[in-house]
Amino acid sequence: MIFKPTEQDLEQLQQLGLSPERVQLQIDHFKEGFPKSHLDAAATPANGGIICMEDKDIARYEKLYRTLGRGKKILKFVPASGAATRMFKDLYEFSATYFGVAGNFAKEFPEVKEFLENIRSFAFFNDLKACMSRADLDIEEYLQRGDYSTVINFLLKEPRQNGSTTSNGEQYLGYGSLPKALLKFHRYGEVQRTPLEEHIVEGALYAKNSDDTVNLHFTISPEHRKAFRMKIAEVKHYYESTFGIQLKITFSEQKHYTDTIAVDEQNTPIRDEEGRLVFRPGGHGALIENLNEQHADVIFIKNIDNVVPDWMKHTTVIYKQVLAGMLLDLREKVFDALRTLDARPDTKTLNRLVRFAKEDLNIMVPEGCDARTLHTLLNRPIRVCGMVKNLGEPGGGPFYTIDTMGNRSLQIVESAQVNHREPHQEEIFQASTHFNPVDLVCSTKNYRGRYFDLRQYVDPKTGFISKKSKGAQTLKSQELPGLWNGAMAHWITLFVEVPVATFNPVKTVNDLLRKEHREG
Repeated sequence: MIFKPTEQDLEQLQQLGLSPERVQLQIDHFKEGFPKSHLDAAATPANGGIICMEDKDIARYEKLYRTLGRGKKILKFVPASGAATRMFKDLYEFSATYFGVAGNFAKEFPEVKEFLENIRSFAFFNDLKACMSRADLDIEEYLQRGDYSTVINFLLKEPRQNGSTTSNGEQYLGYGSLPKALLKFHRYGEVQRTPLEEHIVEGALYAKNSDDTVNLHFTISPEHRKAFRMKIAEVKHYYESTFGIQLKITFSEQKHYTDTIAVDEQNTPIRDEEGRLVFRPGGHGALIENLNEQHADVIFIKNIDNVVPDWMKHTTVIYKQVLAGMLLDLREKVFDALRTLDARPDTKTLNRLVRFAKEDLNIMVPEGCDARTLHTLLNRPIRVCGMVKNLGEPGGGPFYTIDTMGNRSLQIVESAQVNHREPHQEEIFQASTHFNPVDLVCSTKNYRGRYFDLRQYVDPKTGFISKKSKGAQTLKSQELPGLWNGAMAHWITLFVEVPVATFNPVKTVNDLLRKEHREG
């Protein structure tokens, strides 16, 4: 299909910062699809794709982080725009099925039964209790008589701004529409913490700069900016005085020009009631634009929901420091190699640097590689990625892949990128021993002190297409190459095994009942 924009379309595209050519490219992707990844092998410790450290290595890299990191700017980058809606999927389904007093629902909704049996254990319980109390309702009375849908509604529904019985205009807790970052996850006696606060604490423990500042950047949704700012204002002084730090917290939103057009099953752009084109957010891969604006020597990247209480933080803190020490050590070696290549090395030196690229960095170097080609291969952003042993979690993993030019490289590959119908590809996928917990430490500055344009290292052919129903209509949407998948496809990459204890995400509300998220 050829996209022929109307005058109204052109005006809309201009407001979004999109060009008709870019929209046409997106439509072509819908029509042609994205090619599947060509897996060559699972990256494992046995084939050198994953580095496993001994105790002496851990101690060495931890020390290197303290020494090489001195005077460097350190930043913690946290994608935090995701709403908590999917955390409460089972509660929503239950609430839509049962109105008032529920019958025998245990077999149909076992997750809801577990939630209700343990509701007093959640860090947000006292807030929910108080919320209902302000509406002159006793949560214990409603639980006792089995009116669970009322309790769940008070937890999930958005606060009412008009006609509310409360003094602040809020009758409901609104957890279903809040971002995960602002939900109360953990309890410390009478105090509760949100993931936002747990990331602040983590930052104080392993991302503190030499001047005692802690730089944190959260990507957020525009509708939640006010709530984030209010939470920061509420807790900032407490954490600064507790840890002896100065917090520098910034926010950014996904750029509108990274939105992608929505189409129907015939790949025709969908329009709303006013005839305007419908666009969808481009997924977390769009955040490469936000990351590109962050300037630091060391950037930690971690998902908002992968946090634990203080008693569990020790392992996380150690391995974050270890990964950062490995990154800085590697960066020094790469920078030295690039400076040597600038000086036109002799054949012996060039061969040594080729071995370094092949053996230490897993870079595929062509036969007869000259200094200029090797320079290009080494002068790229660097990432060191923690990988945990695969315990059956859904999601991506570490693989050796081969691109359309025949180049072999280490990549994080999602299940959706694999051709599972092809037996050999499925065999390789199933042979994966490790899982991607989104535990990255990155260097985005080159050896001359300038920052890379990260957009130049994206593989645009690694996007995703998904379908969803909107009434009677099927809507197809497109996600950009994932932030730690295709958006970093052309970075220098190392995979390092880290303990499973560093990976404790909260995907459903009942995950908060696991011992890793309870008081120690």
